Amino acid sequence: MNARVQLVAELLARDQFRLELLDLVRTLDLPDSWIGAGFVRTAVWDHLHGHPPSKPGGDVDVIWFDADNVDESADRKFENQLRVARPDVAWSVKNQARMHIRNGDEPYASAVDAMRFWPETATAIAARLVYGGLVEIAAPLGLDDLMELKLRPTTRFAIEKRDIFERRVRSKRWLQRYPMLTLTNPLGQA
Repeated sequence: MNARVQLVAELLARDQFRLELLDLVRTLDLPDSWIGAGFVRTAVWDHLHGHPPSKPGGDVDVIWFDADNVDESADRKFENQLRVARPDVAWSVKNQARMHIRNGDEPYASAVDAMRFWPETATAIAARLVYGGLVEIAAPLGLDDLMELKLRPTTRFAIEKRDIFERRVRSKRWLQRYPMLTLTNPLGQA
């Protein structure tokens, strides 16, 4: 395990709130399931800014992948189970096997593959608790931007979906909350 992956895994494992949520999602036994986006990003940016750990703002995004179970009612069922167990959390559960349709992409091969199409590179990161209590990290676009405090849109969000990226930056107030962040060019551009 490289040092950056290990640091992110350790940050999540030391955060009792996040560890409990990872464990709860693990008990659902969903195929190819992870908690991603702000759940991981916020923990890392808080750490790098010297802030105490904060709870993720907005939804806790649970992603999973099952091409044989794409009915949205399955997501609602799992969200309800999570809400019963932790009503203090705003859960969002999405089977990535159908999300390509909404996003106008080619079908995704897995939950991790789907993250390559998320708006920011630093958001395309997820974690899960595996048996034995270890935190596993998935980062299909790498951890460099997250760890180097670079706020970079993925390619489509730098061009055709740029307005969505800009709205996210404004509404989430990342640059105000995390002043060491820098806006960076999209992937593949200098």
